[in-house]
Amino acid sequence: MTEQSRNRAANDGRTPQPVRGNAGATDPGPRNLERDRQNPDMLAPPRTDSGTFPNLKFSFSDAHNRLQEGGWARQVTASELPVATTLAGVNMRLAPGGVRELHWHKEAEWAYMLEGRARITAIDPAGHNFVDDVGVGDLWYFPSGIPHSIQGLEEGAEFILVFDDGDFSENSTFSITDWFAHTTPDVLAANFGIPESALSGIPSEERYIFQGEVPVRWKKTRSPIRTVRLPKALATGWSSRSPSVPGAGGYASPTPPTSRFRPPWRRRSWRSNRVGCASCTGIPTPTSGSTLSKATGRMTLFAAEGHARTFNYQAGDADYVPFAMGHYIQNTGEEPLRFLEMFRSDHFADISLNQWMALVPPGFLRDHLHADRALMDALHKDKRPVVG
Repeated sequence: MTEQSRNRAANDGRTPQPVRGNAGATDPGPRNLERDRQNPDMLAPPRTDSGTFPNLKFSFSDAHNRLQEGGWARQVTASELPVATTLAGVNMRLAPGGVRELHWHKEAEWAYMLEGRARITAIDPAGHNFVDDVGVGDLWYFPSGIPHSIQGLEEGAEFILVFDDGDFSENSTFSITDWFAHTTPDVLAANFGIPESALSGIPSEERYIFQGEVPVRWKKTRSPIRTVRLPKALATGWSSRSPSVPGAGGYASPTPPTSRFRPPWRRRSWRSNRVGCASCTGIPTPTSGSTLSKATGRMTLFAAEGHARTFNYQAGDADYVPFAMGHYIQNTGEEPLRFLEMFRSDHFADISLNQWMALVPPGFLRDHLHADRALMDALHKDKRPVVG
């Protein structure tokens, strides 16, 4: 019996076992069988995995969910994934009319719309304000310190927020209701020129997310806010862009350059110079031993000194790849696998292994790898691949 057939026999899709060829042994339990099915390459790692490696994966399904009237939010930060020092992620859902209240934070915010539609607002120190409606596939960017809000439209909205600091917490933002609740009524009354009695309905604590009325479409109203100068470059219809980096196995669509996020008055502080992104789609590739029919993937990272580790991913999982570590992402399911790559950078950049090797003199490369003619011909067929 070959090693491959032994692996299939031990991992029959119903009860995967920590067996690889002649290595390992069956696990009779007790065990979390569902988790083992989701992580076959962690239960029985490829022979190429080696050494000590930090955890690079955390599922939003394992994160605490903050439930509010009007929506919910959960996050993956350095608290959940300690290796993620430069980026933090929040998954948020707003019901129709649900409001993420007026707030601001020290970190820059980049967002990608997953489902539904939402209305976003912002204001800058010069008195310019911004209002726009965003839908599936659209993105927005709020620089650090800029007050803003988000509200679900008729369909509600779900989106991913990315912040340029791994220690960011969605539970520690600066909210307008929290500010009011911790400012004495006499000061508020003096500031607005009103009697203190007019402040009797002020909330006593932060509202964070609350249920509001579904806002009307712009074409149905003449809201005064539309007469103010609107810097439309804070949001972009990325969903309408065609794939810009195609490959035989899929494609990658980097976000627009930073100039797409620069408002008309060219305020340097508004530039998206902290977070970049690419949307990637991989076509299905039949893989031996795959047991999940939905979109799934796996990634192996190479960390030098002979260290490498493989992780499996399902919908809702987040991962973190430390700077410059070699890695690949493979579709192991039966449906197209779509994922977002976020960077703490102002642009998307990639040096693929194929591209690197194709641009090295053939003889020099052959001396390194003892490569035969078939490999050399394949490497020099196309010098521009990103997704292979």
